[in-house]
Amino acid sequence: SFCLAGFRLMENYTYNSFMLQMEGLKVQKNHTNLVFFMLFMSYIFGLLVNAGILVLIFIDKNLHQPMYLIFCNLLVSDIGSSNVIPRLMLDLLRPPSERLITYYECVVQAFTTQLYGTTSHTVLMIMAFDRYVAICNPLRYAAIMSPRMVVKLTLFAWGSAFVLVGVLLGLTIRLNRCRTLIRNPFCDNASLFKLSCESVAINNIYGLTFSAVLLCSSIGSVVLTYTKITIVCVTSNSKSVNSKALKTCSTHLTVYLIMLISGCIVILMHRFPQYAEYRKLCGILFFVIPGSLNTIIYGVQSKEIQKFL
Repeated sequence: SFCLAGFRLMENYTYNSFMLQMEGLKVQKNHTNLVFFMLFMSYIFGLLVNAGILVLIFIDKNLHQPMYLIFCNLLVSDIGSSNVIPRLMLDLLRPPSERLITYYECVVQAFTTQLYGTTSHTVLMIMAFDRYVAICNPLRYAAIMSPRMVVKLTLFAWGSAFVLVGVLLGLTIRLNRCRTLIRNPFCDNASLFKLSCESVAINNIYGLTFSAVLLCSSIGSVVLTYTKITIVCVTSNSKSVNSKALKTCSTHLTVYLIMLISGCIVILMHRFPQYAEYRKLCGILFFVIPGSLNTIIYGVQSKEIQKFL
């Protein structure tokens, strides 16, 4: 009976445990310093450039335009997602047995990472709408893209993402946990519900529906707006209109494609457990590459941002 009581005590400890272990990256000891340095430099670069351009847009009245004000949402999202990299750098310096994180910290990190990916799409959707109005209705641009409209679009981008991600994590939090190992360098929704021994069919259905709706809405809005922009450019004989469309749309489309491709790769990699290490790398690059490139790509079309960079 004493042994049985001890076994039950141990079982209760591992069942719904609030202390989780992070698997992290599998890096050889002689490469640890190099990987740490690369992550550190990319983190500092992304943080300083994103924060710097936010301050620049706030200070410079020439940049108080709907396009740049909407772009600020992307910068804020990039800065918010940077909570993944410091934790990852610390885990690199720790032995696997000491890579511990509480369940609540893991849920918060999962929420911010999912919110970052979702908000990136919703913000790029409203940026596509802004480009459509600027090129297809230039005379009504100031009336349509008023400060009130910019606020509404911003609330839509963050509000819809918050609700969708909130439901996603809510379905995961309800599950009982029987495992304690996060098989990922950071916490996300898929890593959390994989800790459960219960049926996760509802989570998979909602997760796939959520991804499909988000991607279809995102791709659909971009295709629709860019089709109309292309029609206007083809039917117009104005070189200035075509030049403006090429300059502004190429930057937006480049940022969108980088975000779309990197996000789809991470989603697909979760369905192939045999490529776990590649999935981890893709997941980290999803936070490093778009956040660092967004500011550089958009800096191409602004003299003020060019000077700052």
